[in-house]
Amino acid sequence: MKARSARARVAETRSTRDVILDAAERRFAERGFAGVSVREIASDAGLKNQASLYHHFKNKKALYEAVLARGVAPILEMVASSNAPTDTGLTLEHLVDYLAGHPHLPRLIQRAGLDDTKLLRSTVTKLLSPLYVSGLSKLATSVGGGWEASEMPHLALGIYHLVFGYFANAALFEMVLPEDPRSPAAVARQAHFIKAAVTRLLGPADAQTSRLASR
Repeated sequence: MKARSARARVAETRSTRDVILDAAERRFAERGFAGVSVREIASDAGLKNQASLYHHFKNKKALYEAVLARGVAPILEMVASSNAPTDTGLTLEHLVDYLAGHPHLPRLIQRAGLDDTKLLRSTVTKLLSPLYVSGLSKLATSVGGGWEASEMPHLALGIYHLVFGYFANAALFEMVLPEDPRSPAAVARQAHFIKAAVTRLLGPADAQTSRLASR
């Protein structure tokens, strides 16, 4: 009862739709689309019944799409608005901060691939493909170090795993690392490492500048 009352107080300060999305994001990240019921999400959101949830979302698939879209949209904006290569480090900082503040999102995206069903395939493709295309386009203007055009997709996927993999697998890392990988200190160190690693992958700054000047 106390937990339910606490959720109700949160709902008073935030929109019911946002509270539902928060609950759904956590549940879908933990157990995937098929492993979660609308009833569970409604209960987590402090709603009286699942019928209340349907006032905001047509069905479970619409709810899943809204959760994924809400999480991905800020990332797409970060990537699209960055001025590569000069903003690369800052963009990575903002991205790491965003993922640290939304710990369920990387696992949700990871599970989107595990829940490979006809029902979800079009949703996942529609929402994640623009992020891949935008990231690949920015990467093409940032790379030095002699990468071939045919290697760009592999480089893009590698950087994705470097950034998102840490947060998506935080529960696993927690079992083997000496400290909580989600702690501010651990996240700060990981952010520093990611920036250094991506800088090395993209090549020396002078090589990037020369590449841009020759275009």
